[in-house]
Amino acid sequence: MNKRQFLTSAAAIGVSITPALGATNPKTAACAAAPAILTVSGAIKRTNRGALDPAFDPLMAKQLVKFTSAYTFDYPSIASLPAVTIKPTIEYDAKQHTLSGPLLANVLEQAGAPSAGDTKISLRAVDGYAVLTTLDNIRAWRFIVATHMDGKPMPLGGLGPLWAIYDADKIPELTAKPLKDRFVLSPWGLYQIQVSET
Repeated sequence: MNKRQFLTSAAAIGVSITPALGATNPKTAACAAAPAILTVSGAIKRTNRGALDPAFDPLMAKQLVKFTSAYTFDYPSIASLPAVTIKPTIEYDAKQHTLSGPLLANVLEQAGAPSAGDTKISLRAVDGYAVLTTLDNIRAWRFIVATHMDGKPMPLGGLGPLWAIYDADKIPELTAKPLKDRFVLSPWGLYQIQVSET
């Protein structure tokens, strides 16, 4: 058998076996089609993944994130939550932009986070920037998990794919601050949230 015939035969066998294998484990196929882009851990009631594995979660391990179980969102699950639109003037170009995505409080609720206002929420970005706030503050400032800016999905390597942000133009205690100081609790490149009860 020559090389070309062998490859053609192997490909045909692979094609005939693949549907059967895929049919026996649809969860694996679904996970592979939509990877997790946001991990919520800590004091939550819902989980859909196991413990952090330093070998396969090196970014989280390097940033000293730890958990024994977590709830993950892929892009479709974030996008399926009701979206809210805000129009803040952002610090990077001092211009107003339209940002949309679900309320952060709704994302946390979906993961089974406590509803007490003094629940501590840590928001972590891919570059390691992390901020700590409370659920009361997230609700009062109407944080969103923005997925789109000016009608376009936000790319990784830019401000996305997720950005925890609020409309600082509508928050009295922030409007008096210089623009660069209004978004200290607003990590772009959001990928991990830690929930802690007090």
